Amino acid sequence: MRKHTGPLFYVGLLLFVFLVMFPFLWILLAALKPPAELFGERAFHFIIQNPSFDNFVRVFTERPFARYLWNSTVVATLTTLYSITIASFAAYAIAWLSFRGKAIILGVVLAVSMFPQIATLSPIFMFMQSMGLTNSYIGLIIPYTTFALPLAIWNLTIFFRKIPSDLGEAAKVDGASIWQTMTKVFFPLAMPGVFTTAILVFIAAWNEFLFALTLNTQEAMKTVPVGIVMFQGMFTIPWGEISAASIIVTIPLVVMVLIFQRRIISGLTSGAVKE
Repeated sequence: MRKHTGPLFYVGLLLFVFLVMFPFLWILLAALKPPAELFGERAFHFIIQNPSFDNFVRVFTERPFARYLWNSTVVATLTTLYSITIASFAAYAIAWLSFRGKAIILGVVLAVSMFPQIATLSPIFMFMQSMGLTNSYIGLIIPYTTFALPLAIWNLTIFFRKIPSDLGEAAKVDGASIWQTMTKVFFPLAMPGVFTTAILVFIAAWNEFLFALTLNTQEAMKTVPVGIVMFQGMFTIPWGEISAASIIVTIPLVVMVLIFQRRIISGLTSGAVKE
């Protein structure tokens, strides 16, 4: 029997949405305000008297922000592609193949994911410097393995384990090899989980700051999080431009989630109801 929602439900829902969206709304207002309204008496007013897109224009004309965006896109995309590819095979093997040491492997993966980034930063920096990989894309993609691959393996292992084992047995009876069972039976069924995991890995790589700050110090190789931090000068902090850059950086993630929202919800709710 369905229960009808009353007015209080919608009031509470609107209040919840407002509270969740308030930080983003406040940053948007700061990005649209001219310097005269950003400080002083009108700093906390919601109504902007002279809204403008000057901060958005300055982000691209006075700073190499387009280069920062390109660098983040390349690093996050390549990190996602190779992490999901490797993690898919690893997760399938852990979930469905019989071999000794599966629990140990998962334990090692979990232990690696728990390592604080700052603890691994010095040896990774020395290694990358000795190999001549600092200030390069590959010099960031390799360290991102420390958090991207464990995240992908754990998520995909859970998704693969939720696929009924009868399908694998049926494919085996029909004469399918392990490769055919994996690529033609399990991978298509696990696609919602793969999409969900890929988006989580992409967002983690897109937002990463510490490795990017330490390994890529040249202006042309900085990523977006590092570039935004470097906006501030010795005596001034351009809050309007920082807010505009934050809005621009958020838009690709919002668009990506909206495009794949059905697959994300399908992936997140996969296995929620036991049959």
